[in-house]
Amino acid sequence: MPAMSTPSSPPPLCTGHAPWLTMSRRECLNRLALGVGGIALADLLARDATAAPVSASPSLPLTPPGPAALPGLPHFPAKAKRIIYLFQSGGPSQLDLYDHKPLLNARHGEQLPDSVRGSQRLTGMSGNQSSIPIAGSPFKFSRYGQSGAWISDLLPHTAKIADDLCVIRSMHTEAINHGPGVTFMQTGSQIPGRPSFGSWLDYGLGSANANLPSFVVLITKDKKGQPLMSHLWGAGFIPAKHQGVRFRSGADPVLYLNNPAGVSPENRRLALDRLRELHEHQFAGTPDAEISTRISNYEMAFNLQTSVPEVTDLSGEPAAVVDSYGPDARTPGSFAANCLLARRLAERGVKFIQLYHQDWDHHGSLPSGIKRECLQTDQPAAALIADLKQRGMLDETLVVWGGEFGRTNYSQGITTANNFGRDHHPRCFSLWMAGGGVKPGITYGETDDYGYNVTKNPVHVHDLHATILHLFGVDHERLTYRFQGRRYRLTDVFGKVVNDILT
Repeated sequence: MPAMSTPSSPPPLCTGHAPWLTMSRRECLNRLALGVGGIALADLLARDATAAPVSASPSLPLTPPGPAALPGLPHFPAKAKRIIYLFQSGGPSQLDLYDHKPLLNARHGEQLPDSVRGSQRLTGMSGNQSSIPIAGSPFKFSRYGQSGAWISDLLPHTAKIADDLCVIRSMHTEAINHGPGVTFMQTGSQIPGRPSFGSWLDYGLGSANANLPSFVVLITKDKKGQPLMSHLWGAGFIPAKHQGVRFRSGADPVLYLNNPAGVSPENRRLALDRLRELHEHQFAGTPDAEISTRISNYEMAFNLQTSVPEVTDLSGEPAAVVDSYGPDARTPGSFAANCLLARRLAERGVKFIQLYHQDWDHHGSLPSGIKRECLQTDQPAAALIADLKQRGMLDETLVVWGGEFGRTNYSQGITTANNFGRDHHPRCFSLWMAGGGVKPGITYGETDDYGYNVTKNPVHVHDLHATILHLFGVDHERLTYRFQGRRYRLTDVFGKVVNDILT
């Protein structure tokens, strides 16, 4: 009779068919970790490959009209075909430009009542002050146009186009410092890494011109203020082909674009053709987002070699048109020259033209500082609207002017009439829009008599983004991109269209 095994006796091992049973504990864990990691990596790569196509077709179009929109876009008829965003970095003082508050002048120097401030946090720059005295504006305000919009005498040229503007005085944001504030306005998030507004539009709607980028960035040269980082026009986690292309002033608007000495355009074309064949052979008929983006960037750079010099050459512009943009219009890289260049880019099918103008951060010497910035920006911005309107382009071109937040109604630092500053204020600020399906000649939203809180028709940053996308025929809740297991959108999980300002 065979002997029976006892509970303390382990069953015999079948080592010939299960070698892992004889492994040490350390070796077993090492092999299992590598195997599970490989499975996880393969799954993640598969998700990235199928998450969001680079375009509607595996092959990248290299001739006009450029890459097509995603399937199903636009969601409904668009009112705007292009946008020129005149971003005023640093936070212009709405209380000295667009939001007239006589009470501040009447109570100049008095302490801001606690009932007005409430629980609003202050920045470290004014939070330690022993007092926060109210500061009235030293500039005169008047009503202009049939709309009767209140505009400061700092903006005489803007005043002439008052009936073309939709002034929003009830913008608000959570960001209280420049870095998060500018990033929020440009990407819908205070944290860097998300796709910029222009990248979202390029990704969703494609391009109208294969010889120029769909998203161009222009920065006023030689300006001070908070630095402008490339993530503001970056593509984040969507394909890099959708990021903005910065045009600089000078002989080389786009860096590293020209051929090296001794390389002819014909030789460059042959080299790119062979390189494209190698890239296509690498993915062997199965589209790869990274390789497709690389091919697209090479081809765009080749096309830019002829299109960029043409579009940036202002010598063919009539003298009267150049003069209308102001005395700086003939200085490459100035805000005036960039506004004129923006119109030329818009004519050639560029969808998103982003202008940045710095140095609105007036913590001190506000009266002299804001005068300087208005002299540089007032006439060019107004001329841009008039120029677009004269050419019949304004109805389909959305122009936006504004910064990342506003300024306080109380003084920071010295409180004399000729030398005082205003701190950051996220609870209310002003912004204007024109053209592109926006009602002209209206003022939307209100703030209290102290210019401290929104009292009517608040417009959040997410609402602004949702509204602009709507003007391009895009439902902000449906333009998404899957990344790391979640579908992201420009407006995160917020935002509503401000229908009251739309035609």
